[in-house]
Amino acid sequence: MPRASGPGRPNRANNQSRRLTLLAFICLGIAVALIPARLLARDDGRFADSPLKEWFESLRNKAGLYCCSKADGHPLDDGDWDMKDSNYRVFLHGEWTVVPHDTLVLGPNKLGKAIVWLQHPGELAWGGDINTPILCFIPGTGV
Repeated sequence: MPRASGPGRPNRANNQSRRLTLLAFICLGIAVALIPARLLARDDGRFADSPLKEWFESLRNKAGLYCCSKADGHPLDDGDWDMKDSNYRVFLHGEWTVVPHDTLVLGPNKLGKAIVWLQHPGELAWGGDINTPILCFIPGTGV
């Protein structure tokens, strides 16, 4: 004998409708996650007239990620970065942090000062060490 559907028991049509709704939300979430970060980044206009604006927007790390799409660059004083054992290091939160090779920005530094772009630990999309907050690093012209 078939079970009756009523207010306390959803029928198959209701279950299927809920599954389709859930599937639609999952697909929407995946679609939003696949939108390139560069398209989601916003320019608040502070640097609209800077002659270096296009250069900053073009910077990518060795992994190919745009530096300015997810993080703001922080210029470093000469004492806040160096090289040790063929690795760049940045002084962050009271200690030296080795700059992962995939986060390096190649090419000339038009600003002159070293710049580091930071993210929250665990958010790095380049597949490297998720324990480092460094998204990108370009050394200063003094090394």
